[in-house]
Amino acid sequence: MHRTITTDIEAPPQRVFDIVSNLETYAEWLDVVDSAEPAPADSTDAGPAWFVTIKAKIGPFARSKRLRMVRTQHTDTSARFERHELDGRDHSAWTMESVVAEGPKGANVSMDLRYDGGLWDGPLDVILGSVADGAGDRLAAYATR
Repeated sequence: MHRTITTDIEAPPQRVFDIVSNLETYAEWLDVVDSAEPAPADSTDAGPAWFVTIKAKIGPFARSKRLRMVRTQHTDTSARFERHELDGRDHSAWTMESVVAEGPKGANVSMDLRYDGGLWDGPLDVILGSVADGAGDRLAAYATR
């Protein structure tokens, strides 16, 4: 499963980057993220870690998944988060990468969401399609409040 969200936001690029480089903000503007809270650091982490609960609902059915995500890349304009569990088992990869650049209205944002597991493939793809449609507007509202 792979989705890319792109949008222009009437806000300073640095303000928008500060938001997308901190997973604690995601529950405020990305519908599929139910919560994100700091996780204890581990010596194998490339950066700060969070426990992130992903929640998907289709009609009366809902699924949630708690992931430990680590920021593995952080530059002046991009941030990448990857699943990094500490239980020694193999897990499906989850990655989120955001790039913020100067845009015609202020900030241009490109966010890449990837999941390589099979458990949620069909339903999650449908949900992320609808989430992608509104994420730019919700991020813009959050960045300009």
